[in-house]
Amino acid sequence: MNNDKPVTEASDIRPGRLPEEQIAANFADMHPALTPSEALIDADRCYFCYDAPCTTACPTGIDIPGFIQKIRSGNLEGSAQTILRENIMGGMCARVCPTEVLCEDACVRNTHEDRPVRIGLLQRHATDAVFNDGAALFERAPRTGRKIAVVGGGPAGLSCAHRLAMLGHDVVVFEPKTKLGGLNEYGIAAYKTPGDFAAREVAFILSIGGIEVRSGAALGGGISLAELRKDYDAVFLGFGLAGVNGLGLALAGEMEGVVNAIDYIATLRQIPDKSTLPVGRKVVVIGGGMTAIDIAVQSKALGAEEVTMVYRRGQEHMKASRYEQEFAQTRGVTLRYDSTPRKLLASGTRVRAVEFDTRDGRTYTLDADVVFLAIGQKVLWDGLRDTAELVTLRQDRIVVDEERKTSLPGVWAGGDCVAGGADLTVSAVQDGKVAAMSIDKFLKGGA
Repeated sequence: MNNDKPVTEASDIRPGRLPEEQIAANFADMHPALTPSEALIDADRCYFCYDAPCTTACPTGIDIPGFIQKIRSGNLEGSAQTILRENIMGGMCARVCPTEVLCEDACVRNTHEDRPVRIGLLQRHATDAVFNDGAALFERAPRTGRKIAVVGGGPAGLSCAHRLAMLGHDVVVFEPKTKLGGLNEYGIAAYKTPGDFAAREVAFILSIGGIEVRSGAALGGGISLAELRKDYDAVFLGFGLAGVNGLGLALAGEMEGVVNAIDYIATLRQIPDKSTLPVGRKVVVIGGGMTAIDIAVQSKALGAEEVTMVYRRGQEHMKASRYEQEFAQTRGVTLRYDSTPRKLLASGTRVRAVEFDTRDGRTYTLDADVVFLAIGQKVLWDGLRDTAELVTLRQDRIVVDEERKTSLPGVWAGGDCVAGGADLTVSAVQDGKVAAMSIDKFLKGGA
């Protein structure tokens, strides 16, 4: 198996390591929804602070005390509107946002003697009610006759498209994949978003109207930035990070059993029956971010006997939050730190082990049927050279100002492809929203 292909069946890599019903249970909702009574109890715990620190900590600026107060009064539709007005992907962010280091960490009840209000679960309680009822919370303003190109149908692009459509503009979203949603659809652990929620949220976003989707269309794949600037009144770039960083070891790209974690997660998210997906008996995951956590936990959930996640630096430097690390450990994943991969050991053409060097000079070896690489992603500029030559880059990402304007007039950008971003769904949504407001101002003759 190559590093860009899904795992194939082999002697120690096979499907069905666990009964189908056990796998289904392992991929059940990571955080089950609150019952109505549980939601009211937690809402009553909110102090409704003035200048609430939780709101300040939210990248999208949701009025958190405001939406919780509406839950208390039984106005779930109003609560959801308060959330979605600032974060149109509030339903997904309620599931995947690292609330433990953002809003809930800032909650004034978060002390040694108390716990924070469960803001994420309350946000899900309100937004799920709207999705389940099919309520239409937003309407389009009168059409302006302006048309904007949005490149990329992930969180940043969809957020931008929805806000522009709400403001009366027409939008065309160019997306290379068959489904919209970006990493929400293809790259997040299945136990975080069961029930096809990502697709349901996309349908809700598109229901406002005024958004045309062109699937199978990619910048650099028959579409150029110069053409978009000529044919549209404005352009938003939100094409994310399609490339994966290499390991930098000999034969890593050719050795069977060395797999890009993102590719495997995408397959796992789209496969109808997870029990048919091959998994190794001994799995090593190299990386320290959320993708590494997601692939490690899901490998264990599929029946891998040993899963070890290895990170090159200390625990305090990991991008994955302490909560996520502890969650992985409770699911049977072993975490090792301060270890740099030194050599891949093979049996024929297949990987059989990985040798690591530690910071204190020791060397150790881990047996592996499969080695997952989760060491970061990058923009694939090879097919986007015309774009790279038109916009200013920093460390291979697009430079934008506070309104998400690029250096090229009439072009905005947001999400993971911009420099200095947080690489979070919630941050990408904010980028899209801010850019849309700036584009609207631009189209109406503002500075």
